[in-house]
Amino acid sequence: MTERTSVLIKKMPHAEDLPLPRYASELASGIDLFAALEESVEIKPGEYKLIPTGIALAMPPGYEGQIRPRSGLALNHGITILNSPGTIDADYRGEIKVILINLSNETYMVQRGERIAQLVIHALARVELKLVDELPPSNRGAGGFGHTGKF
Repeated sequence: MTERTSVLIKKMPHAEDLPLPRYASELASGIDLFAALEESVEIKPGEYKLIPTGIALAMPPGYEGQIRPRSGLALNHGITILNSPGTIDADYRGEIKVILINLSNETYMVQRGERIAQLVIHALARVELKLVDELPPSNRGAGGFGHTGKF
C-alpha cells in the first residue's frame, strides 16, 4: 500500500455544488479536477482558455502538484493542457486554474462540472546547485535530441 499524505483543500464559493476532486479508481495516479465555470466556455480550434477548478490547496513542504491532461479529452477531442505539466508549488494558496488548448479542427464546449485535468501530487528532492568548471564525463556526453537513436 502506498503511504498517504494529507493535503488541505478549500472549495471556492463558485464550486460549492461540485464534487471534491477524486481518484477515478483505486490505483489511479491522478486526481480528477472539475471545471468550475459559471457557464459553458467555447474553445475554438487553436484557441486556449483559462478554466477555473474552484479549489485551492495547501500541500506539505517537499511536495508539488502536477496538472496533467486527461487522455480521453486528448484522444476524443484534441483538448490538452498548454503548459503541461503545470506546476503547483507547495506555497501557492490561490485557485487552481487549467490552461486548456484545442488542437482539433472543431470547436469544443467545456461544461460546468466536466473533468478537465488530473492532479498528481509528487514528492520532491530539494537540491543544491554547485558551480564547477567541468562536468564529469558520461557515456552520452553532450549528445542532444535524437542522439541515442532508434531501437
